[in-house]
Amino acid sequence: MWTNYINATSVGEALQALVEHGSKARIVAGATDLILEMELGVRKGIETLIDVTRIPGLGKITLGKDGVIHLGPLVTHNDCAASDLLRKRALLLAQAAWQVGAPQIRNRSTVAGNLITASPANDTIPPLMALGASVVLRSVQGERSVPLAEFYTGLRKTVMQPDEMLVDINFPALPKSARGAFMRVTLRRAQAISVVNAAAIAYFSGEKIKQAVITLGAVAPIIIHAKEAEDFLAGKKLTAKNIARASELAQQAAKPIDDIRGSAAYRSEMVKVAVTQVLADLAAKKQPLRIPENPILLVGNKPSKKVSTTQLSNYQTIETTINGKHYSFASGHDKTLLRLLREEALLIGTKEGCAEGECGACTVFLDGKAVMSCLVPAPRAHGAEIVTIEGLSQNGRLHPVQESFIKEGAVQCGYCTPGFLMSAAKLLEERKQPTRDEAREAVAGNLCRCTGYYKILDAIEQAGKGQSPSRARRSGVKT
Repeated sequence: MWTNYINATSVGEALQALVEHGSKARIVAGATDLILEMELGVRKGIETLIDVTRIPGLGKITLGKDGVIHLGPLVTHNDCAASDLLRKRALLLAQAAWQVGAPQIRNRSTVAGNLITASPANDTIPPLMALGASVVLRSVQGERSVPLAEFYTGLRKTVMQPDEMLVDINFPALPKSARGAFMRVTLRRAQAISVVNAAAIAYFSGEKIKQAVITLGAVAPIIIHAKEAEDFLAGKKLTAKNIARASELAQQAAKPIDDIRGSAAYRSEMVKVAVTQVLADLAAKKQPLRIPENPILLVGNKPSKKVSTTQLSNYQTIETTINGKHYSFASGHDKTLLRLLREEALLIGTKEGCAEGECGACTVFLDGKAVMSCLVPAPRAHGAEIVTIEGLSQNGRLHPVQESFIKEGAVQCGYCTPGFLMSAAKLLEERKQPTRDEAREAVAGNLCRCTGYYKILDAIEQAGKGQSPSRARRSGVKT
């Protein structure tokens, strides 16, 4: 795919690399969209990837003295979902981020990348548009601030130039008199692209709305405002009657298309459903959070290693640590991390199921975080610490979750099992005794085609308790 890979250590170095390599270069952080586009031949002519994930200070969520919230370009969806600041001052963005992909995807995918991909189905664009966000684009010539409403020029098209990097996302924090909510409609609970999504903000004066904002996704080439619905709600209370009428007006604003995920008629009806729900949330005396207070992130405590700026070509060596052992790879630079592990390191326990980040069979730990290795460029392994299923056991002793899978008969055909074990093991780092709901959330990105989830969830739960269901029944413990 690519021939050069640059680990940048400053924004200036990344911008200079963009100038040197021109339109054949792309900046990558999560790379969850770009790798798929390159694999499928949708994105052609990319020879150089500029990795900015080791640049310090770019992964922060901050509130300025002026009341403006800033998201750095390396802020991930999991960062947003776990942010107390966003929950208090921009809940709709945290809600949207929580629903993106699965934990392993959210550990890599960035909000900046979601905006740049420019798909109208992307979930963080409607809330940020509703919040009146702007993005800061920087090049060696200087920087400019662009309102998000002016950032998009069409389907998957933006005003961004090839030599620019998105370095900041900013928006006013919601005042205490305002409430916001997000909802999406999908064909399954996790790992699904939105058929329709909607974000709404109401700025209240007492019980009446001073100003309403309603944005809709996946119903037009770009994110749109339901302007007539917004105007209708101004000066009114959020009664059931007014909510119903506003939802009808929002439905009229949408111009959806038929595609494989839903017909235009279905999307049109779901716009009304989604807007009704978000407005009902805003009308509630106690607004539903719709996100766990302490979400499962599948993140460890190990910080990423700093790597000196290195341009890696097919003739240079990737130096990395896998399962505590040092590896040097003189080949595999143009592969994904999954294929580097399987084909160069010969660690075949990590499975390739879909190679699209959908099944979770390729889950590994990258610098302490659970990720889908099929969506990570192989050179990202340079200077990193990686753990695969082969490294889960220690000193010849199985990990507690491995023992539990055996005892509870959670292994069926076995193909998906490595991914489930990796997700479950990382969960047990976060929660010593996870609940069944937490176990379910942890493996939301792992698919089992044998439909064996009950035993898998039993095994994870019991691994936390340190006993199998049969032993628990004998001891009188309820399961």
